[in-house]
Amino acid sequence: MANSGQVNVAIVGLGFGAEFIPIYQAHPKAHVEAICRRNKAKLNEIGDAFGIAKRYTSYARLLADPAIDFVHINSPIPDHAPMSIAALKAGKHVMCTVPMATSIEECKQIVSLVKKTGLKYMMAETVVYSREFLFIKEMYEKGELGKVQYMQASHPQDMEGWPEYWERMIPMHYATHVVSPVLGLVGGRAEYVSCFGSGTINRRLARKSGNPFAVESCHIKIKDSDVAAHIWRFLFDTARQYRESFDVYGSKKSFEWTLVEGEEHILHTAKKPESEIPSRVTVPDYAHLLPEEIRKFTRSIQDAGHLSFIQGGGHGGSHPHLVNEFVSALLEDRAPRPNAVTSANWTCVGLCAHQSAQNGGKIVRLPAFTLTD
Repeated sequence: MANSGQVNVAIVGLGFGAEFIPIYQAHPKAHVEAICRRNKAKLNEIGDAFGIAKRYTSYARLLADPAIDFVHINSPIPDHAPMSIAALKAGKHVMCTVPMATSIEECKQIVSLVKKTGLKYMMAETVVYSREFLFIKEMYEKGELGKVQYMQASHPQDMEGWPEYWERMIPMHYATHVVSPVLGLVGGRAEYVSCFGSGTINRRLARKSGNPFAVESCHIKIKDSDVAAHIWRFLFDTARQYRESFDVYGSKKSFEWTLVEGEEHILHTAKKPESEIPSRVTVPDYAHLLPEEIRKFTRSIQDAGHLSFIQGGGHGGSHPHLVNEFVSALLEDRAPRPNAVTSANWTCVGLCAHQSAQNGGKIVRLPAFTLTD
């Protein structure tokens, strides 16, 4: 890798994961070395479609392949941590879709392995590479927002019809799409949380998941900051169009996410006549931040029929940014954004939040290993 100026990736999980294959194939510094899926027929279908010769149905055999520099894991959520841990132990760098893990202990194991091995880990959080986030971040870094006073984010989503394991999920255990923007914008770490459960889901789902709450609503205290943030999530039995929203309130300007998918967002500017404070804003694309060869993928969706795209609008053009960030981090020998500790902090917010909800909103502190690199 170091000598060639190119990195070899193996893509694991070819449902949502297949979306990334053409991006890697077009990236000037990446090569798709192999793909992996348990179902051999589906594996061969994808391999034939994209012209990939090396195919694995066994993850263990893939990890033994010395030609592979890193794995990009897109498997079902329960497999994320075990597969990441196995890859790190096998000497492979890891990019893994969200969330990092389903327990605090698993997050700790991944962070510990990264520190022990010197390998790189990145949670492929889409929101912080979406065009909306990049637009808000640009305003923040230019000082256009003024002092950030408050942030909030929501991710309502009806998971009926998704793979069965979602019925065992807890809302806050899949919260990184709302945690990441509020912490990522200000470069902060969550110090402690307080979360309330609200309403109830049907008895079948409640028994299956062990969670009775329809909605979980959490406040986050950001370490070494006077700013707090509010996030909320639901998965079932609550009426709302899909939304991954992020609102930021500053002393000079504030950004509010549209209430309806496809409409324009709102920018509020202080010290204007009341009727002139709000204005509609069209968020630009940020493809110019990418190598020319993969810029088209901020607008191009390969698998438009996948539920994540039908509901989520293609994740804000984030996919080529994720690919480019991790490839660049490996070649430049630097920590990716987010690195393992940040990924653990973002993931543990949701895990700690559910603990809080189970105890009537009691404050739960984030584990120490997630607070400092």
